[in-house]
Amino acid sequence: MRLTSRASRREAGFTLVELLVAVAILGIITVPLANVVIGMLRNTTDTSDRLALSHDAQISATYFGADVAAVGLRDYSLVVTPDTPVPYLKSVELNAAFDADGHVCGTSATPVAAVRLLSDDWDTSVSPPAARVAVIGYYLSPAGTVRELHRIKCVGSAPPVDVIVAHYVDPASLLVTCSSTCESATVPQQVTVSYTSTKGAVAAYPVTLIGQRRQS
Repeated sequence: MRLTSRASRREAGFTLVELLVAVAILGIITVPLANVVIGMLRNTTDTSDRLALSHDAQISATYFGADVAAVGLRDYSLVVTPDTPVPYLKSVELNAAFDADGHVCGTSATPVAAVRLLSDDWDTSVSPPAARVAVIGYYLSPAGTVRELHRIKCVGSAPPVDVIVAHYVDPASLLVTCSSTCESATVPQQVTVSYTSTKGAVAAYPVTLIGQRRQS
């Protein structure tokens, strides 16, 4: 009889009190653990967003620096002496349509460029090499509540090359400045584009692209 009673108690399982204690302990452990997991996931997302914005800044800075270095469109219609440099035409255009000043880059569907940079290019497939115009424009395209910063490049009759250099741009933040009058035949030595990017819960990420002309 004693053995039977002990066996019955062992097979009876948990008592209600034991079950309630186990649930309480589980709740005490689960709540802080869940907070830790949620915090880790949030930090991972924020870090990923910051890296995306930083990557965009690096890409756009690389493109823009090289583009401004080459800016400068000369007026080869003028006859000058060998000792006189060929003067420049206006080489920086602000708020420019795809066909501004007769230099076509894109189509009528291409958004107005915040800035266009013009430079000389030479067609070496003919003899003697023929002068032509290289046009590079930076414009914003809608992408939800933000904008994407595009770089479009046109040279001669070749199809335009259009790439996205930055995502998540605040359209109200885009600003173009020059070291001297931008739209002048006296081409500015420095052109700057600044904008702010935002993604997810990450704080606004300010970006400043500074380009320095290589030619004088």
